[in-house]
Parts: sequence; structure tokens; C-alpha cells
Amino acid sequence: MLMKNHTYHMVEISPWPVLGGLSAMNFFISMISWFHLYSNKLLLFSLISMLLIMYQWWRDISREGSYQGLHTIKVLKGLRWGMILFIISEVFFFIPFFWSFYHSSLSSSIEIGMIWPPKGILVFNPLQIPMLNTLILISSGISVTWAHNSLLENNYWETIQSLLITIILGIYFSMLQSYEYMESSFSMADSVYGSTFFLATGFHGLHVIIGTAFLSVCLYRLMINQLSSHHHFGFEAAAWYWHFVDVVWLFLYVSIYWWGS
Repeated sequence: MLMKNHTYHMVEISPWPVLGGLSAMNFFISMISWFHLYSNKLLLFSLISMLLIMYQWWRDISREGSYQGLHTIKVLKGLRWGMILFIISEVFFFIPFFWSFYHSSLSSSIEIGMIWPPKGILVFNPLQIPMLNTLILISSGISVTWAHNSLLENNYWETIQSLLITIILGIYFSMLQSYEYMESSFSMADSVYGSTFFLATGFHGLHVIIGTAFLSVCLYRLMINQLSSHHHFGFEAAAWYWHFVDVVWLFLYVSIYWWGS
């Protein structure tokens, strides 16, 4: 920063965006191989490579902000707006799933008997696992807010405890959703109901896994003293993302599990 006459961070050349993009492409290709050829070797390899790239990319960003002093006030403002716009783009990512579900349910076609849910689809009871998952995510939203307030008050142990509770609740949610999928009486190939159900809930489950990883990185950074009451945008961004995941799940629960059943 001493060599520059401005307060902006000019990103240096990094291999991680290119390698990350190639790894993500390889990951989705390997998923197709897993679905059709029932071989998960390439999937495991691409998953490991993606995790390694994520770790090294986040490591470099943490070094820039924590040790090199490159995240100035103006840079942090840009990062905040970037995260806000990213969450807005994620909102528009989920809108087509809800649009498809409501369109298919409110004007059911003759191919599915003009009824909703289609005949032969045994839907989930919204008062069982879906209700439990709703309580879990609401509780995790409370605990991540608790962690944020504790961090602002420099309460180190309460921040760790509440953040750890949030991560455990996120893992528990993913485990329950996996169990729900395994016990499902219908699949993604069962009419438009199966397609919209697994697309919407599956992508939300993926976001929960990403958010859990995001919070886990923040917990690690907190334990090595990289976060403080005045320097914690990484955790703030993770908390925003987690609240977004909570809100999307509430809409999913009301629309698909409760109203759609």
C-alpha cells in the first residue's frame, strides 16, 4: 500500500480463479458420470481438488485482510456491496424454482391428471422432518446472531460457543435432509412435482453445506485471532449468507412442504 497513491486493493495475479473454475466444471462432469455410470471415483477426486483450491484461495484472502492490511475502509465497502449483490443474485436464482412450482400446481396439465400433487406421489408430512428442519434453521439463525453480537462485545468464548452451535445445527440439518431423501417414495424423475421438489430443496441443501463451510472457516479464523470486534467482515458476510439460507427455507417450507402438499 505504501507504493500506491490510492486506498483501493488491486488484486494480484492468482491461479485460484482459473483452477477453481476448471475444478467446478470437472465436479459437475463427474456428477453426471456418477448419475449415469455409477462411478464416484472422479467425483471424489474433483471434490478433493475443489476443497484444496477453496482452502488456498480463502487463505490468500485472509492474509490480505489480516496481515497485509490491504482491506481498507473503501475496500471493505466494496466487499460489502459485492456480498449484497451476490445474495440478491442468489434470490433471483431461486425465483424460477418457486415460479415453476406454483405454475405447475395452480394450472396442472392434463398429463398429470389436472391434480396437485400428481396421482401416485406420496408427499412428506410437513409436521415431521420438514418442521424439525425449520426449527433447526430458525435456531441456527438465532445462534449466529448471538455469535455476531458476542464478537462485537469482544466476548471471545461466547462467540466460539454460539458459532459452534450454528455449525452443528447446519450439519444436523444436512443429515436430516439426506435421511428425508433416502426415505422419499418418489424421485426426481416422477413428474414435474419430483423435478421441482428435488431441484428447489436440493439446491437449498447445497447452500446450507456451503454456508456451513463458510462459518467453519470463520470459526477457524476466530480461534487463531484473525477476527476482532473491528475486523470481522468475513464473519459478517457468512452471517448474511446464513440468514439468506434461513429465509429461503421458510419460503420452501410454506410453499412446497405445507401449501404444496
